[in-house]
Amino acid sequence: MAGTTDPDSGISAAGEPIKEDEALQRLRQTDDQSLQYYAAWWLGRMRSRHPDTVPLLRAALRQRQPRDPGGGVEHNAVARNAARALGKLGNSSVVPDLLSALEDDDDGLREAAARALGELRAPDAVEPICARLASGLAGAGAPMTNSPKLQEPCEALIEALGAIGVADPAVVGVIEPFSGHDRPLVRSAAARALLQLTAEGRWGEVLLELLEHPQLQVRRAALMDLGAVGWRPALEPIRATLAENSLKLIALRGLVEQGSGEPGLEALLGAMDDLL
Repeated sequence: MAGTTDPDSGISAAGEPIKEDEALQRLRQTDDQSLQYYAAWWLGRMRSRHPDTVPLLRAALRQRQPRDPGGGVEHNAVARNAARALGKLGNSSVVPDLLSALEDDDDGLREAAARALGELRAPDAVEPICARLASGLAGAGAPMTNSPKLQEPCEALIEALGAIGVADPAVVGVIEPFSGHDRPLVRSAAARALLQLTAEGRWGEVLLELLEHPQLQVRRAALMDLGAVGWRPALEPIRATLAENSLKLIALRGLVEQGSGEPGLEALLGAMDDLL
């Protein structure tokens, strides 16, 4: 598209950040996917309410193609960003589109669709997500051949079930085996979802154990999971975690916004003040 100098930076030819009309124009054209890629992100990030936003994002989501036998899935990058954006806009009419993307051969697109369905709290997604996880550790949770990836994007699928919040015993039964997965990030996602669905403190204890994991990436994930659930008994362990104060603050904000019970709000706000 004429008039841009760096499509990935979000800067227009005039040297200013793009605005909604330009983002829509970038997404509308189909000759340059790099322009579409940034535009889809921008529209989701800015929670665009323009009447053309959702139709254009749905069209971008449908641009996906079958997986390249050689392994290349770059052509699905726009569709992935479109799925992420649709999850942020709060429009339940897009759930069928995301359910369709959940069946795509591209595991990255399935991950983006699952996260979007979780953000939308879409109960229609529970059955198909459970179906993808039903094969357990030996199926969905097994590594792909010659790849570090798992057969399914288990973290995203499990977290979506927790966010949607259908606390059916069958859903809990599908998730529970993943609490024993050999990858700590999957265990963290499972404990998060199980704590959301059952409110059983033992799943919070699993997350507290992961706050002491030797890998920083795992400690970061456990912080975010505790914040997402709002499990207030985690206050002191969060304060003591060897991780960035900025992440601790995000986790504590989750305890303030999502949680209830002890410790109370005053203690949480005091802990946040101490980290600032």
